[in-house]
Amino acid sequence: MLGDRLPLALDAMDAWGNGPVAVLHPSEEADLSALPKDRVHVVSPLVMVCDRFEQMGYSVSPELPKDTRFAASIVCLTRARAEAQSLVAAAMAQTDGPVIVDGLKTDGADSMLKALRKRVEVGAPISKAHGKIYWMAGVADLSDWARGPELHPGGFWTAPGVFSADGVDPASEMLVGALPEAMVGTVADLGAGWGYLSAHVLTRDVKAVHLVEAHDMALQCARHNVTDPRAQFHWADAAVWSPPEKVDAVIMNPPFHKSRSADPSLGRAFIANAARILRPHGALWMVANRHLPYEDALASHFTKVVDLDGDARFKLVRAERPKKNKG
Repeated sequence: MLGDRLPLALDAMDAWGNGPVAVLHPSEEADLSALPKDRVHVVSPLVMVCDRFEQMGYSVSPELPKDTRFAASIVCLTRARAEAQSLVAAAMAQTDGPVIVDGLKTDGADSMLKALRKRVEVGAPISKAHGKIYWMAGVADLSDWARGPELHPGGFWTAPGVFSADGVDPASEMLVGALPEAMVGTVADLGAGWGYLSAHVLTRDVKAVHLVEAHDMALQCARHNVTDPRAQFHWADAAVWSPPEKVDAVIMNPPFHKSRSADPSLGRAFIANAARILRPHGALWMVANRHLPYEDALASHFTKVVDLDGDARFKLVRAERPKKNKG
């Protein structure tokens, strides 16, 4: 954990200035108590992480503020290598003092260390709690590592770290094929990602589509991919988001990972919220991995659940008439 390694790194480092300190992409549970809270600015694309640290009294934003120079930066490695490199490049470009890199070995801490040593002087790493922390003792131009939303050869905009960044997710593609041609009213796309499902729904005669996505970079991509004026974009946790008024349909391919292990509670929370925000005669259209146990949650929240015959990998479901339609 960052909280185990960071105090050791701070003790080993030379003194650094008194300006703001950026912490890029910490986990929701990260312990930043080794740093002076009034100087820390937390950067995370995830609205839940920003909300948590803001509630604790930290300054937060989904991206590094472009007009700020930092006395030091701490980059928490992500599993997507290109995304992690982009974070280090951004920190290096806006930091006048040390840039610290922290991560688990399973998140690429060793490979990042190797890549950085080819470009810049790096201090001796400290290993603890299945991870490593190290810092740049020099300055380097890493602008070739910088990445943001970009047009994919498939014709859609995406970015490193966004779900299904390298191509259309096959489960979402299956759900698109199952959606009825006759869709009307207002639709909510819970966990909209870069907008694939919403773009297809907007080919129907619907009134509006709410794209609800917790990952800011994914939502930025969605704004490129979905330009229909009926689209409304919400940087929000889809498990608790509330629409201005109840919706006629919900579509979703819910996430099922918080870490490397599957966590079906995420999908169950999406199902519960879908029931809450739907009109009494509304319907949920959902795709999920075949092994995920969502049947009880669907039966608890909907009067009628129809199996739409997916395949060996994915289940397709239409759930109608929510039982718990309050909120």
